[in-house]
Amino acid sequence: MSAAERLLSEVLALPVPERAKLAHRLLESLEAVPDDDIDAVWLTELEKRAQDVQTGTVTPIPWETARGNIVSELRKRRAARTTS
Repeated sequence: MSAAERLLSEVLALPVPERAKLAHRLLESLEAVPDDDIDAVWLTELEKRAQDVQTGTVTPIPWETARGNIVSELRKRRAARTTS
C-alpha cells in the first residue's frame, strides 16, 4: 500500500466535518496553482456564452429555475447511486 493509499484510508476514517475541512483545503491548494491555459480556455468559453446570449442562440433562465434543475438532477444521481 502506498503512502497516499494509507493516508486516504486514515482520512476516510475521520468524522465527516473533519473530512470536509480536509477536502476544502485540498481543493484550495489546487486552485492556488495558476494555469494560463485554463484561464485562456475559460475566457474563450465565457466569450462564446456571452455571444450565444446576445445572438439569441440560447435563452437565459432565472437562477431559481437553474438551481431547481441542478438540485433535481443531483437527487436523481444520488438515488441512482444508492440503488446500484
